[in-house]
Amino acid sequence: MTREDCRIKKELEEQRKLGNAPAEVDEEGKDINPHIPQYISSVPWYIDPSKRPTLKHQRPQEEEEVPYSNIGEWYKRGVQENAVTTKFRKGACENCGALTHNKKDCFERPRKVGARFTGSGIAPDEHSQVQLDLDYDGKRDRWNGYDPEDHHRIVEEYAKVDLAKRTLKAQKIQDELASGKLDQTHGEHDSEDEDEDKYADDIDMPGQNFDSKRRITVRNLRIREDTAKYLRNLDPNSAYYDPKTRAMRENPYSNTGMNPDEVGYAGDNFARYSGATITMAQTQLFAWEAYERGSEVHLQADPTKLELLHLSFKDKKEDFKEQQRESILEKYGGQEHLDAPPRELLLAQTEDYVEYSRHGAVLKGLEKAVVRSKYEEDVIINNHMCIWGSYWKDGYWGYKCCHSMVKQSYCTGETGITVALEAEAKHRKHIDAIMQIDERKRPYTSLQEVKAPTEEELEAFRMKRCRSDDPMVSFLEK
Repeated sequence: MTREDCRIKKELEEQRKLGNAPAEVDEEGKDINPHIPQYISSVPWYIDPSKRPTLKHQRPQEEEEVPYSNIGEWYKRGVQENAVTTKFRKGACENCGALTHNKKDCFERPRKVGARFTGSGIAPDEHSQVQLDLDYDGKRDRWNGYDPEDHHRIVEEYAKVDLAKRTLKAQKIQDELASGKLDQTHGEHDSEDEDEDKYADDIDMPGQNFDSKRRITVRNLRIREDTAKYLRNLDPNSAYYDPKTRAMRENPYSNTGMNPDEVGYAGDNFARYSGATITMAQTQLFAWEAYERGSEVHLQADPTKLELLHLSFKDKKEDFKEQQRESILEKYGGQEHLDAPPRELLLAQTEDYVEYSRHGAVLKGLEKAVVRSKYEEDVIINNHMCIWGSYWKDGYWGYKCCHSMVKQSYCTGETGITVALEAEAKHRKHIDAIMQIDERKRPYTSLQEVKAPTEEELEAFRMKRCRSDDPMVSFLEK
């Protein structure tokens, strides 16, 4: 519609609402109220594509009755018992001779010579399955096609088996009573006890008060012998108890100093972090790391693939460590030090203090050792005989064995004591002193002496220079 047509249509609708123009008429000759909203009067595209003015889509529609199958009808199973065939028919199964299927769909054992050539042993025809046209309720009826006779047959079979067992048991008891091997009252009591274990109706389930005669079950919320979680430690600063979920995640005995292995309850997290929980967390961490490196693996989507990849990663990591260890031992040696027994066995003594009782029980000791310092102590490197800081001179620390003031330098022994890199130190001090003087007040020939450095001076410069990329440069400056 053009803009002019829309304007004319709008004016016509206003005139109809005012009563100055006749109302629209539907296909039945009835007037359409002009005050009806457009979303009600407009016809959907799938009902009337002609776009005629009508309200037929708002009126009740006549439903067409579709002939559905009865709710009791169902597919016939099995074979036709009253139809017996003794001659092979054209188009029948070449294996068994049934007319309702072919050789490809035959469920019988393949015969050495099929019924097509022998003409004997013709199998009966199956029931021809018709296509049922069920309605909405029939398609969703879970009991449609159920034969109650099947259940009656199963019940009768089990009743016969139970009756036979009882008959054999009664005959056995009578034979034992006749031979004098069993007392009559004792035998009846044992029989009742033995039968009681076989039937669930006569057994009281744990956590229930069950009466098989009255069929009344009363469930208990919890066993009353169990101590409530909030009563295990009445200290208000102990583990938090959530009354809504009845959860206490932390150990209520944590502030008492008791061993978690000796208490009866160590919190919900104690059981949550046991078993395969830690292994699963490690696998999830490996999955995240593998995904960052480009491997498309997921713990929930591909658990088997992730497990195999994790096992392969562990094997390769162990092989790499073993190869690295063997290469280091092959290059530098020292296998005899790795094969040495522990230090406690060599010296036959230890610094761990343990106090025993007169009966041999441990009273004090075997606690976790307290670390004396966060820095490694008594660590000797680079052929030094003493540790760093064993020598001090002119406000500087060094090694006592070689009088070297450079940390992590190689030990030079007595030669280092005699030399001690004095030339480099003097030159560095001279340069620092000159650089601190104002350039307008420096001596005229202060930087005149320039010559090529010797190998000793280069070595001293390399050992004493400060590297900006060294992570310990701030510690070395202090």
